[in-house]
Parts: sequence; C-alpha cells; structure tokens
Amino acid sequence: MDQPIENKDPKLKDIAYSWVNSSVFLFYLQVFCMVALLVGGSYALYTHHYKGKPEVNVPGNTLYTPQYK
Repeated sequence: MDQPIENKDPKLKDIAYSWVNSSVFLFYLQVFCMVALLVGGSYALYTHHYKGKPEVNVPGNTLYTPQYK
C-alpha cells in the first residue's frame, strides 16, 4: 500500500505535455550554458592576455632624430 504509483502514460514524461518539469529543466540548462560561456570566455581571455611591452630593436636611422654612422 505504501508503494508509489507509477505513471503508465508516456505523455506525462514528454516535454510538450509536462510544462512544470520541462520549464525547470530548461531553466537549469540555460543557467548551465550561461555559466559555461562565462567560464570559457574568461579562460580564453586569460590564456590570450597581453604579455607586456616587447623589446624591439629599432635601427638608428629610422628614429625621429636619425643617427647616422
């Protein structure tokens, strides 16, 4: 008598017929996708961040005040 009653109707498990369960699922799916995009974007920005000013060798004859030999 204490056993739960099983749903024999497969329509109750379908996303089109069970809006309560499907809306909760879609909400958590949307939250998961947003968090995944945020973490993925942050990681991509971190791995491709600006490393700093590189040391560039500039020839003396191309300076604003050129230095000739």
